[in-house]
Amino acid sequence: MTDNQPPNLLDFIVDRTHAGIFVVNRNMELVLWNQFMEVHSGRKAQTLLGKNLFDEFPGLPHKWLARKVENVFILKNFSFTSWEQRPYLFKFPHNRPVTGGVDCMRQDCTLMPVKNTLGDVEYVCFTLFDVTDTSIYQQQLTALTQELREVSNRDGLTQLFNRRYIEETLSKEFKRAQRYAHPLTVILTDIDHFKQVNDIHGHLAGDEVLRIISRRLLSNLRDTDILGRYGGEEFLIVLPNTGTKGGKVLAERLRHAIESEPVAFGDIHLNINISLGITELREDGCDYEQLIGEADQALYHSKEGGRNQATVFAADSPAK
Repeated sequence: MTDNQPPNLLDFIVDRTHAGIFVVNRNMELVLWNQFMEVHSGRKAQTLLGKNLFDEFPGLPHKWLARKVENVFILKNFSFTSWEQRPYLFKFPHNRPVTGGVDCMRQDCTLMPVKNTLGDVEYVCFTLFDVTDTSIYQQQLTALTQELREVSNRDGLTQLFNRRYIEETLSKEFKRAQRYAHPLTVILTDIDHFKQVNDIHGHLAGDEVLRIISRRLLSNLRDTDILGRYGGEEFLIVLPNTGTKGGKVLAERLRHAIESEPVAFGDIHLNINISLGITELREDGCDYEQLIGEADQALYHSKEGGRNQATVFAADSPAK
């Protein structure tokens, strides 16, 4: 190109645009390969034009891509693919920090039909966009959103699920158990004489008791069981696919785990006990709140019976 000879603007723009552009015919033979593709593939256009795309780049998803291209020829319409559907077409390196968490360039791709004067598709033009930054930001946003969601579901002191989340979970499990006729048991537990711990040893000691009790309860549950701090010194445990027989066994195991080892706070060793109330879903159960109420009533009877014990709800027991 000289000063008095205007450039072919179309060729100039195609070659210098910050996107990969290449064109194939019906036989998947390359007829155009722009500078972006040369730089990132390490392959010059003159070594590729006229050659089969799949022969030169065997790492491409052959069956999937051939079907995409064939559809463009048949339907005479555009086709698209995003990095969220398929992270990349060509495994090109990228220059982002390793901390970005992606192993290669992420790509969006457009397949455009190139038609002749009769309206028939003679070529398919690929436009490949580097969206690595977008993918990194999206992944970071997704991770942050998940982290915020997790934080919003947790009790700040004990890191157990909070009351809102445990009630939402119980509501879902209640509906599932009703739909599929599966057993469901709920345990409500309370730390005995917890107010005395706060009054005598201070709220920092009380906080440490709550943290340690929470960890002990959690360590004795199955992966499918759900534990949450219900309020103050109360904890709610949801046991899917479990009846009161299994619930009573677990309750006794939890009670023993708490009483068997004092809670240390500085030089102080506190003997802590818990009381528990147990109930299960019955055919006449109307909602999950009924289960909580029944577990609370059974817990009341454990307290009235001397504490440090587990009581199974009985429908004919007098309400508190």
